[in-house]
Amino acid sequence: MVDPFEDDWRELGFYCNHDTAGRKYHLVGSCSGLMRFAQLLRTYVSDPRNEMQSEHEHYGPYGLEVMTWPTAGMDDHSIHGPLPRLAELAAIVERKLATANPGGSIVIREEFSE
Repeated sequence: MVDPFEDDWRELGFYCNHDTAGRKYHLVGSCSGLMRFAQLLRTYVSDPRNEMQSEHEHYGPYGLEVMTWPTAGMDDHSIHGPLPRLAELAAIVERKLATANPGGSIVIREEFSE
């Protein structure tokens, strides 16, 4: 099946999909695309308008949502947390990508959310 938003994802550089049963997000993309995800997080965190609880931004054709929230986590609605924890997630992604192999996977779990 052809994804009608494939060009939008290609422009963004990564694809995001939430596995509700497995309680995890899958971010798939090139190294530069996933670094762009980290940069999106940093940009979100640096915007003073996002300091209030429930502030959020949507990214990509399916509406990946990053949201300011008291506790860090990921669910079928968003990747969320207090701004310092979202900044930490950006740093975790960058660190993991620095040692990732082409075609490989990185896993982020307890480093961000229990």
